[in-house]
Amino acid sequence: MKSLIPFALAAFMFPGLMLAQSGRIQEAIPEFKLKKYLGKWYEIARFDHRFERGMSNVTAEYSLRDDGKVKVLNAGWKDGKRKVSEGKAKQPDPIKDPSWLKVSFFMFFYSDYNILLLDEDYRYALVGSSSPEYLWILSREPYIPDDVKEVMLKEAVKLGYDTSKLIWVDQTANLR
Repeated sequence: MKSLIPFALAAFMFPGLMLAQSGRIQEAIPEFKLKKYLGKWYEIARFDHRFERGMSNVTAEYSLRDDGKVKVLNAGWKDGKRKVSEGKAKQPDPIKDPSWLKVSFFMFFYSDYNILLLDEDYRYALVGSSSPEYLWILSREPYIPDDVKEVMLKEAVKLGYDTSKLIWVDQTANLR
């Protein structure tokens, strides 16, 4: 088992922090509550990828569907136009790996969505995939305090992500 010292330091720096070890890591966030995770999140930072390239004021909204899956509504602005993409998510193993989800925006093709770091109030989240190609920093507000940002970045580096590739999303329109 990996040393718990980095976790202890992160927990000391940011009380209530929960580390996930789903997907690329070993264990899930303890006591993860999907219903508490639902709602609107602001994208603070992300790795560049074609489906969000050039977008600003990006949000993700999660809500329960009648079939037990999660409705995923991603929205943002590009070239003066609002872009919206609707998908779905599911928890393949809600008992063993509750913070590991599979997300689909096209038919039955699903991608990993691993909640890697989450505060106890579900205000800030670090999300990745089973590949080092995808990383997001999310917040319930269109900004993130510097101390939280620092903890998120340190954890991402510890997990093997190259944080120099992060794009810091313009959330100016959402601050009004």
